[in-house]
Amino acid sequence: MNTIGLTGWSDHPLITLEKSRKLENYSSYFPVVELDTSFYAIPPQKNISSWIEKTPDTFQFIPKAYKAMTQHKEWVEEFSSIDQMFEVFNQTFAPMLKENKIKAFLFQFPPYFDCTKQNVTYLRRVRKLMHDLPVAIEFRSQSWFTEQNKNKTLEFLRQLNFINVIVDQPQTPNNSVPTIPVSTNDSLSIYRLHGRNYGGWLGEDIKDWRSERTLYNYDKEELVDFSKTAKSLEKTSHEVCIIFNNNSGGHAASNALSLQEILGITFNNLSPRQLDLF
Repeated sequence: MNTIGLTGWSDHPLITLEKSRKLENYSSYFPVVELDTSFYAIPPQKNISSWIEKTPDTFQFIPKAYKAMTQHKEWVEEFSSIDQMFEVFNQTFAPMLKENKIKAFLFQFPPYFDCTKQNVTYLRRVRKLMHDLPVAIEFRSQSWFTEQNKNKTLEFLRQLNFINVIVDQPQTPNNSVPTIPVSTNDSLSIYRLHGRNYGGWLGEDIKDWRSERTLYNYDKEELVDFSKTAKSLEKTSHEVCIIFNNNSGGHAASNALSLQEILGITFNNLSPRQLDLF
């Protein structure tokens, strides 16, 4: 089974019919969304309740782990311990878990989270503190996938029942990993598509990385290649969830709708042919 979604629901004018009902509009086209706001701050309970109420029963979220949980900042500024931080995060999302509206939690680690004994130990701690919840791991350090470490990394993810996040991104020297189309979880694979804007991803002479890093529009041939990879992953994972993050120029929604058509998914309410997506 293939499912397709985008990062966030606010910045997709192609599918936003009413500005005051962006999430409702979004959830009529896609069955899942990556929740980015939880990376910047653990959301208040009222937001969680609102998101549950505004989406269909079968709609699911992929919340990003709070940035201190992935070592993008120090946890000591807000919490008494790492354990407390994880406990607060898990309690916040308990209502979504109860309603089966969590597909997985995304732990996106920074480029300086290298393949070291210390960081392997931290990943074991993440598994312990996240209990048996579905957790997806995305690395940004190539050290995890060197020829020496690649198979060991994948086996380690399997042992902890982590989901290997497969990425499509420019192969910049200091903040990217290669595409490793290997499933490490029988239930779910996640395929994140960041675009192929090398200069934007490299970050040199970039004034606003948000407006440039994911500025890329996948063409039909590239989308067909993604469909082939997704179908291949179905042999080892029950579900393959494809998330488009190439939205600096607003291309994610049109690319996702096009891929739905290529894969024969009829979830969306708007015919891709009416949008002249190719």
